[in-house]
Amino acid sequence: MKLRKSGEQGPHAYFYAMYNYLNVKILLLVCLSMLNAETMDAQELIELNSGTQAHLRGLSVVNDRVIWASGTGGQVGRSTDGGQSWSWRTIPGFESVDFRDVEAFDELTAVVMGVGSPGYILRTTNGGKDWTIVYKNEDKRIFLDALYFWKDRSGMVIGDPIDGRFVVLRSFDGGRSWKSVPTDRRPPAQEGEACFAASGSNIAGIARDEAVFVSGGTQSRFFHRNNPVKLPMVQGLETTGANAIAAYRSNTKKIAKNLIIVGGDFMHDGSDSANCALSRDGGKSWFAPNRSPVGYRSGVSWIDSNRAIACGTSGVDISSDRGVNWQAISKTGFHTCTKANSGQSVFLAGAKGRIALLKW
Repeated sequence: MKLRKSGEQGPHAYFYAMYNYLNVKILLLVCLSMLNAETMDAQELIELNSGTQAHLRGLSVVNDRVIWASGTGGQVGRSTDGGQSWSWRTIPGFESVDFRDVEAFDELTAVVMGVGSPGYILRTTNGGKDWTIVYKNEDKRIFLDALYFWKDRSGMVIGDPIDGRFVVLRSFDGGRSWKSVPTDRRPPAQEGEACFAASGSNIAGIARDEAVFVSGGTQSRFFHRNNPVKLPMVQGLETTGANAIAAYRSNTKKIAKNLIIVGGDFMHDGSDSANCALSRDGGKSWFAPNRSPVGYRSGVSWIDSNRAIACGTSGVDISSDRGVNWQAISKTGFHTCTKANSGQSVFLAGAKGRIALLKW
């Protein structure tokens, strides 16, 4: 029999140490899981009384107090008390227009975009009492999809392809005037490829005066500087593909690296097959999350550097790890979700005037 020297550990001591190590690790994972669950449970949606039955797809949250929304029937609404009360106006002459996107600068100034032909962009400077037509396109093929403004108030609009190229409009005066980007500078589209006018959500700013957008249909791609990247998302049909993109910029002087895209097939809104894609390198490469949002999603927004929210007709999801894992917090459908440009509030909007505030 071999005698063990003082301080020398045998196999039983080794296995006992490993047993303790594994127990501690499992306990830590359980605690983290419970903490994550408690965080998710603490988040809830508070539905507000909007005072309209319009189907709302346009949503712009200026700050914790000022919110604008737009939708069917030519309606545009505004709240100046954090969503507790709303004032709505049907813009005269636009009663049949669906304003699917709105971008507001403050409680007085906003720009709305109508879909279909003619394509319209309108602007107000007195809180929505009066509106001025700042862009009109009577081409039967025009279909504007998304409107975006940078903080310096230069703006961009993306529209479905005409003659094989996406429509791109630019404004450099806060939306007072718009010009079409020359044809040879517009991104070419594949046959059957287009943008979804989900809620003006398929375009995002990633740097000062630099934007990206996503497409769907027969092809679903990410566009940056006319360099498209095919996305790992469901595609091939006119109802499939990317619907919304959100970019998080930790440093305003650098290009956003963390991107989240959501979409799916809006004819099968309960399917979570290839409905989300993530990038950590500004869109050069993409990967799927471990646990996807529960169904088709038309809106996505960063809440902070780790948390994000996604919504669609089948419900709302939250991620607390930059989109890697999603957990459903509501089965109520919404079209769009947006965090305040300046502030902490997160609002959602959807069908029949539904507006909600996320408590987090």
